[in-house]
Amino acid sequence: MTAGTATTESGQPPDRAVADVVERLGGTCSWRELRRAVHWRHIAAALKDGSIVRPGRGVYAVPAAADGRVIGRRMTGTVSHRTAALHWGWKVKATPDLPDVTIPANRKLRTSARGLATVHWRTLGAGDVVDGWVTSRVRTVVDCCLDLPFDEALAVFDSALRSGLNRREVTEAVLSLGKLQRRRVLALARVASHRAANPFESVLRALAIEAAQALGAQFEPQHQIRYDDYYARVDLGSHDLRLVLEAESFEFHGDRAALTRDCIRYTELGSRGWLVLRFTWEQVMFQQDWVRRKIAMTVRARRSPRAQPADTRQVGPVTGRPGPVAAR
Repeated sequence: MTAGTATTESGQPPDRAVADVVERLGGTCSWRELRRAVHWRHIAAALKDGSIVRPGRGVYAVPAAADGRVIGRRMTGTVSHRTAALHWGWKVKATPDLPDVTIPANRKLRTSARGLATVHWRTLGAGDVVDGWVTSRVRTVVDCCLDLPFDEALAVFDSALRSGLNRREVTEAVLSLGKLQRRRVLALARVASHRAANPFESVLRALAIEAAQALGAQFEPQHQIRYDDYYARVDLGSHDLRLVLEAESFEFHGDRAALTRDCIRYTELGSRGWLVLRFTWEQVMFQQDWVRRKIAMTVRARRSPRAQPADTRQVGPVTGRPGPVAAR
């Protein structure tokens, strides 16, 4: 599910709030994604006042990448990390307040350049830079894996895979790195997935991995739950635990029809033994310790034999027919 929208009392977001919506959608989005959240008049006004830009047909973004190019040239550096990701059309957890710029490892930062960017010191090879100012797609993913927190790096890696980047390109590119750096990138490569719909879901999955992997639980993005008489696709699902994690937003839950759909969906899942944990965008982004604790607590509870319903055979396996009920 997607991130919620910012609105005024009249129900429509103000012009400047359009940029906030784009931020929540990952810093870049399609016309369809943005139009589902805000009125087209506000989109036009935001383009006019420069709070968002249109780098390509049907694509909208915050101006971070364009600003980064100017600052990168001023610093004689290379736009990298999250700012490069935005340039490549990838979504990020949060648009950086300052552009990411990489300069050679042995260069001293000029006093006049301080405070212009988030500076990374790394000597880049000729193949790591495209058009003389931005890191390549593969280098961008590798840098994010090396230098960003796990949830931010996963959001970028997921988006890169959705855009068509081959995972093998990344894993082959890190063979020359040191052991610890290679291990960090490969750990992210193992769990990254093109199936995550957006950074909201990517960050929730990162928290689930941190909270539950040590407990032996794995959550599949865009997990499909199939029965003969019911089907659901959930944001994250664990078949073994019959546990669902949902990234919830106002966009899909703001009217009576949406409330009815929710009631049907969660009743159908609950009646078949599935437990659904629902998290808001604010919780996933800003209350991460709490989210991790709730996921870990629930995984432990679902692992307990007492948590298994006595009549699970009545609903049968997830992809099969209802099983026979033993005589009592």
